[in-house]
Amino acid sequence: MLNFIWPVFIIISYIYSVFSGHIDDINNSIFDSCKSAVELTITFFGTITLWCGIMKISRDSSLSQKLAKLLSPIIRFLFPDIKKDSSTYNEISLNIIANLLGLGNAATPLGLKAMSSLQEQNPNKNILSNSMAMLILLNTASLQLIPTTVIAIRSSLNSANPTSIIVPVWLSTICAAIAGVSAVKFFIKLGK
Repeated sequence: MLNFIWPVFIIISYIYSVFSGHIDDINNSIFDSCKSAVELTITFFGTITLWCGIMKISRDSSLSQKLAKLLSPIIRFLFPDIKKDSSTYNEISLNIIANLLGLGNAATPLGLKAMSSLQEQNPNKNILSNSMAMLILLNTASLQLIPTTVIAIRSSLNSANPTSIIVPVWLSTICAAIAGVSAVKFFIKLGK
């Protein structure tokens, strides 16, 4: 659908600029946008590379097991069907940790790996399991202690105080996570 909407917006904007006499403005904005996109990509590349490396080190060392142990009461509550010794449990832990650190793009591969493991354990391949629904919710709500990606965007756009959004992010993601977990738990009980 977006493959249709965006080209339509672009075409309408371009036609409007021709008739309103602002063709130079739209041409300049196209080149300025390209420059901004490249600068933002370079900023993200550095940030994502750093945090992906840290997550890889934590996965390969005992740090991931220690963090999983620290999160185990929460994970047991959210994912009662997952065995504590399984690799899926560790993958979910790493995904939650990456989201807590605000590493949206770096958390994606970890979330996909965890979802793939959950699908292998799913008895009915055509319907989401309760654990899969909970993982989707947690990735969507994305409870963040350090909103790294947003801070990187604000920093790249020369914000005077890029970290000023930390408390609002805490409040909004905590509220979203509580509301979402409550809804999923309610529907899981309703479905039994």
